[in-house]
Amino acid sequence: MNLSAFMAKNALPAENVKFVLSPRFLSDEPELDEQGRPIVLSKTEEGEPIYKMKPMAWEIKPISGAEDEALRKACKKQVPVPGRKGQYQRETDYDLYTGKLAVACTVWPNLNDAALQDSYKVLGAEALLKAMLTNGEYANYVEKVQEVCGFTTTFQDEVDEAKN
Repeated sequence: MNLSAFMAKNALPAENVKFVLSPRFLSDEPELDEQGRPIVLSKTEEGEPIYKMKPMAWEIKPISGAEDEALRKACKKQVPVPGRKGQYQRETDYDLYTGKLAVACTVWPNLNDAALQDSYKVLGAEALLKAMLTNGEYANYVEKVQEVCGFTTTFQDEVDEAKN
């Protein structure tokens, strides 16, 4: 057995993932058809084309185990133990954790941008993410973040991928 595959210099870097979360956020680039021409939706009264615009891609990065541990610690709270007066136990607030995880993994858009937060009249990256997205988009985003971080990949999925 050789440990060299586990050395930092030999480990492949974790890759960021770009994906379109919502058709509501559009770039300033027109979408192209199969021939590479801009797709025209209609024309103005002056005859100028109105193009179908490309949806913006979001970018997500996986975080390290140490970063994840820090997030989990920040999301712990004391809750009373049922039936035991005066005793408390620490539990993770998973709603808070998934929100913090989504923010920590977001590369683009920059959720800490003051102008972006101001445009939604919120303060803070977590509040911005929830203000920007519908509840369904938010749920899909959190699911995608967990997938990028490897939470939804089973060992069997990895074995099957390695075989291919």
